Amino acid sequence: MEPRRRNPGTELDLSWLSKVRVNQPAVLRRAAQIQAQRAVKKNWQAAWLLRAVTCIDLTTLSGDDTPSNVCRLCYKAKHPIREDLLQAVNMHDKGRVADAVNALKAAGCSIPVASVATGFPAGQTVLKTRLEEVRLAVEDGAREIDIVINRTLVLTGQWEELFEEIRQFRQACGEAHMKTILGTGELGSLTNVYKASLVAMMAGSDFIKTSTGKEAVNATFPVGLVMVRAIRDFYWKTGYKVGFKPAGGIRTAKDALTWLALMKEELGDEWLKPDLFRLGASTLLGDIERQIYHHVTGRYAAYYDLPMA
Repeated sequence: MEPRRRNPGTELDLSWLSKVRVNQPAVLRRAAQIQAQRAVKKNWQAAWLLRAVTCIDLTTLSGDDTPSNVCRLCYKAKHPIREDLLQAVNMHDKGRVADAVNALKAAGCSIPVASVATGFPAGQTVLKTRLEEVRLAVEDGAREIDIVINRTLVLTGQWEELFEEIRQFRQACGEAHMKTILGTGELGSLTNVYKASLVAMMAGSDFIKTSTGKEAVNATFPVGLVMVRAIRDFYWKTGYKVGFKPAGGIRTAKDALTWLALMKEELGDEWLKPDLFRLGASTLLGDIERQIYHHVTGRYAAYYDLPMA
């Protein structure tokens, strides 16, 4: 199978932006419809949760991070689910989790590292400094860069300036993939969310991401619906597939299943793979592992039964 083509970006199409109108009541109805769907159960639920594990970006963005915290997080990335639990559901040597583990082994356990940059989380430092942050992160070995936009440019309708900044960030990333964080909780409207999504994709983003996790409002389902529809419209018009990453406030296995359902219904099965879908979460993996433990044993694990992320 040929590798997926990266989105090279396009020219800024202001005429497309000028026609954007988001019907908020319709978005809210559709979002509620997907969230209210009957949840999958038993073996199907376990299978969907294991799929979610392959799409999680384990994240630490705390001010008190230490080398030992980072090492522990990397160990958890290498061993996301206890081996005996995988064996109990006959997934220890096949399926998506095994694919991920085997890929790590083939790469000498070199876990891909992503780094935030560009004045995270506010994105309001001078452009020269933000570009230098990207270059330094790439030089240090980051294979993915999560850039954050200056939300002021969206709120004031400065689309050309926003496009140019993101385009320069993409150039600074080089071969490293770029995820563009929109900070949707601070964009003011769903119409602005859609427009910012389009501009980010036109400028060459490989992923668009909801939030930094530091805003008062992070990943919400209506916002996610608007963003994935922008991704779909961009794909229909250009032929380029852009990934989606909800982040911030996603803590439970039930949350993960709902986001997976959104991707399947709105974009299809191809967007249920980690090269086009990620879950940004610091605590989600622990709850998924507890649900797998319950599926296998019939009881919920105590916190000391499972390794900490």
